[in-house]
Amino acid sequence: MSSVLQTSTAAPARSTNVAMAIVALAMGGVGIGVTEFTMMGLLREVEQGLGVSTPEAGHLISAYALGVVVGAPLLAAVGAKLPRKHLALGLMMFFTVANLASFLAPDYGTMLLSRFAAGLPHGAFFGVAAVIAASLVPPTRRGWAISMVMAGLSISNVVGVPFATWMGQTYGWRLLFILVGLIGLLTLALIWKFVPFHKAHPDASIRRELGALKRLQVWLAILIGIVGFGGFFATYTYIAHTMTMVAGIPSSLIPLVVALYGLGMVAGNIVGGRIADRSVMGTLYKVLPGIAVALVVYAVAVQWPWSAFVMVFVVGASGSMLIPALQTRLLDASPDAPSLASSLNHAALNVANALGAFLGGLVIALGWGYTAPALVGAVLALLGLGVAITSGLLERKRPLAA
Repeated sequence: MSSVLQTSTAAPARSTNVAMAIVALAMGGVGIGVTEFTMMGLLREVEQGLGVSTPEAGHLISAYALGVVVGAPLLAAVGAKLPRKHLALGLMMFFTVANLASFLAPDYGTMLLSRFAAGLPHGAFFGVAAVIAASLVPPTRRGWAISMVMAGLSISNVVGVPFATWMGQTYGWRLLFILVGLIGLLTLALIWKFVPFHKAHPDASIRRELGALKRLQVWLAILIGIVGFGGFFATYTYIAHTMTMVAGIPSSLIPLVVALYGLGMVAGNIVGGRIADRSVMGTLYKVLPGIAVALVVYAVAVQWPWSAFVMVFVVGASGSMLIPALQTRLLDASPDAPSLASSLNHAALNVANALGAFLGGLVIALGWGYTAPALVGAVLALLGLGVAITSGLLERKRPLAA
């Protein structure tokens, strides 16, 4: 009788511990989302504060994205022999210190360097966080666990980014980095307390992690992220211009638009995690054409304010459904180098950010209008579907390693 009672009480306790560990890892995503996306809404204040032009201020965002692309594979490989909890703590400490350095940066050059440094641990942290979360649950719930960690990034767009933007506009843009530093310290405390310690794999090494880069399926998964998710960023980058100049929505309501987009991301992330647990490739086959359809409808619906609000939510949801499946696909494609493979997803998404913003700006410059980026995004989503189908066909001939 006592053993039954112990079992029944142990299960809820373990469930609570897993939930708190995932919350701890997701909190890191909140801080990362706030520092990455708030800068876009504070560019005018940054220009005035540093005495630089708009393009120069924009380079601060590019420097962060470049840091993500460089740091994701580099830090994940270098930290391969560390226990994953220690690696997560080290990466979050790096991130926190770099953001506090941005607060203290006296001029444009040091600010540019600190933003690059702040981006370095971004992808590697999400990569190791996804691996930790997946290891805490049964294999059939990996997609859900990964989506819950990624939810921190989505939640930051609903709550953190609007608040940090308001605070920066009202009390000074540099306070953004103090806020992110405080979130980083909270994340460190939560990870230390709730994330369980496991020894590093005895065969773990930099060489073993870098072996993931030899696999075609890893590169195809990265390409799906770059191309398929590029449409999401092509639309998001110019959403303020589209809402004000096409839908006729007052600029004072743009924070509401951003919040709706963030809510869509939260909903899509949760749904994406659930359906990825059923079938990873099936999710990619369904979501990518869904993104294309949503972007085409969005391009038409933004002519009217009420439908524009609805489609902002739908586009945010459809795009974020893709992330858990991509993350899980990379883990499946390289099971012996999970940290590096998982971190590459975020490097791919930052390349997608640059690609989408560039192509969206190009069609606007050609005079095709502010709805054109969404149509470019629809084409990118279909190209991503083509890559996913190619990956699936190749897998039939040569199944992934167990």
